[in-house]
Amino acid sequence: MFSSKGEELEKTKKETLEMLQTVEEHGIGEKKFFGGESIGIADIAFGSVVYGLEIIEEALGEGAVFEAHRFPRLHAWIKNFKQVPCSGPLVFGVDSVSLLPPCRLAAGCCDRP
Repeated sequence: MFSSKGEELEKTKKETLEMLQTVEEHGIGEKKFFGGESIGIADIAFGSVVYGLEIIEEALGEGAVFEAHRFPRLHAWIKNFKQVPCSGPLVFGVDSVSLLPPCRLAAGCCDRP
């Protein structure tokens, strides 16, 4: 998403929101986590998506994707997931997500030809 521009960026945003809507409607339901009351592999996998999108949003100065009014179930899931001790290291295998400095992302250093 962070290397997209103009129409391509808008298309990427739309596709991301559609994917999140599908997860909102069919993935979580009324459960605390994807598999029920405890964290599982699907939560860890989706957690990497959440943390990655949050890093990109911060780097680009974009608004929140996971707005509570738009995705109430995902918003609740994110809150539950982040309350799990070590959810960040579970996703990234490190103690910090500072491996991708926002200034490098915003500067376009990660663009590929």
